[in-house]
Amino acid sequence: MADLERKPKAGITMPAAGPRNRYLADSVYPIAHGRCDQQDNDVAIGPTGPTETLAEADMTYAPVGAGHFGSAISSPYPDGKRVIWSNGREQICKLDYDTMEILATLPVPGYTVTPTADFEAAIDTLDASEGDDAINHALGLALTYLQGIDGVYFVLDADNTLFLGGREAVSAFADDFTDRHSPIVERGRWEKPPEVTGHFAGAGMTFDGRLVMSTDHGWLVCLDRDFNEYVAIQITGAEHEAQAWTEKMLAERGNGGYGWVRTSICTEDLGDGRTAVYLSSRDHTHKIIWTGSELSTNEADGAWVAQYSNSAGYGSGTTPCLMGFGDEDKFVVIGDGDEVVNITLLWRDEIPDDWEQLPNAPSRRIAGMGPANMGNPDLAAIQTEQSITVSGYGALTVNNEPATIPDGYPPQGARLFVGFLGAKPEYTPHGLHKYEWDPEAGQFREAWVNTEVSSPNAVPYVSQGADLVYTCGARDGKWTIEALDWTTGEAAFHYVLGGNKYNSMFAGVTLDEEGRVLMGTMFGKVRIER
Repeated sequence: MADLERKPKAGITMPAAGPRNRYLADSVYPIAHGRCDQQDNDVAIGPTGPTETLAEADMTYAPVGAGHFGSAISSPYPDGKRVIWSNGREQICKLDYDTMEILATLPVPGYTVTPTADFEAAIDTLDASEGDDAINHALGLALTYLQGIDGVYFVLDADNTLFLGGREAVSAFADDFTDRHSPIVERGRWEKPPEVTGHFAGAGMTFDGRLVMSTDHGWLVCLDRDFNEYVAIQITGAEHEAQAWTEKMLAERGNGGYGWVRTSICTEDLGDGRTAVYLSSRDHTHKIIWTGSELSTNEADGAWVAQYSNSAGYGSGTTPCLMGFGDEDKFVVIGDGDEVVNITLLWRDEIPDDWEQLPNAPSRRIAGMGPANMGNPDLAAIQTEQSITVSGYGALTVNNEPATIPDGYPPQGARLFVGFLGAKPEYTPHGLHKYEWDPEAGQFREAWVNTEVSSPNAVPYVSQGADLVYTCGARDGKWTIEALDWTTGEAAFHYVLGGNKYNSMFAGVTLDEEGRVLMGTMFGKVRIER
């Protein structure tokens, strides 16, 4: 791995971290959310300011197209250089890590690659539009460029092969392994067998080197990376309601984002070739054990199922992530399905003998429920589609609810206003809320709330070495990079980026090998050269 600045700022104690999976690319970001624990953090020292308005020369922009949420950084090639793999709605791209130049592309079957000039014109129109004109233009962009996106969650393995789950198959994309400039090819394709139903929703890697993929109908598949062998099971409860629920949501909401399983998975190394797989269904979080030969839901193997709170009825919209390693208390972290979402901790292993079930908790396995009300106990509803950001014992979520919604627009239209229109002051949400586990008291407590900073649609990312958390925000109609003190929640500095060219559009904000901010945007990918 690159020789990053691994020494933290003076006075900062680095938290424990999960082990690196040696079957993933040897980089800081080979898988969605960074590592198998899905915490969204890195030890590197990221930018520390000062606040300034950046010029275009301060940023490098790659026009890769729509739906490029993640940036998979490769292992070094024989020449010592890396690439960035990026998959979107219309094409898969390979970028030179140093320059962000597009080295190769491969069109996604069934889609025509939109000319860059069309994207630029769409951004210019959105920047210049107001009121109903802006809403109608944003709706047109959403229907044109965000429908039918597959493979949001990716895995880049140690051989620099990119694995993506589509609607009906898992695909492996590679080059010739020796030349960064070589073409992208589909090296293999695994078609789902008839018994495995639903569209692929999540992707991960076991610690003995197998792909593990989930579907929105509640199937879990453990698949050899050469696609020669697989094991598949339906998780507990899926056989009774998963398919009917997913089809019901598709009919009611018009998109595939509200299946019985909505998000991705995280994995944990149990040793001896065993891996724990965590995922959430509509009402429950599940721990399934890969034994090295089978997927087990047997409690004797360490598996469990625990109900979480779900008053809104749609289930968790966050990918589970892990908290606690080594001798620390160990949890899996989700945002639950309540009207006011709770950052929820569940004991990962055996529940302590003296643990008493929390009031209002539907399961004794729940160790903490922190309502993400952004400091307003009277808040009626707030949900999040962004995974919880975790570092050490801290867990953070953001406000993704638009400040206003015009009369006549259904609640499910909220994502339009924080997505395409999130920088417009009338819609910009504000608020980040962090909770923290106190191991001495055995309690999950509020750490801080910041109601001044916005994070309309990005997934935040922690620089542990700088003790800062970064996100893409908005100020005065412009998109920004916001940095907050991870310990106190105070705003540290911000960069003003500009108009909708720099809209994070539900992508993750990450740090690259040199600690520079890298993120997907509405129709491209941008790196802050700081």
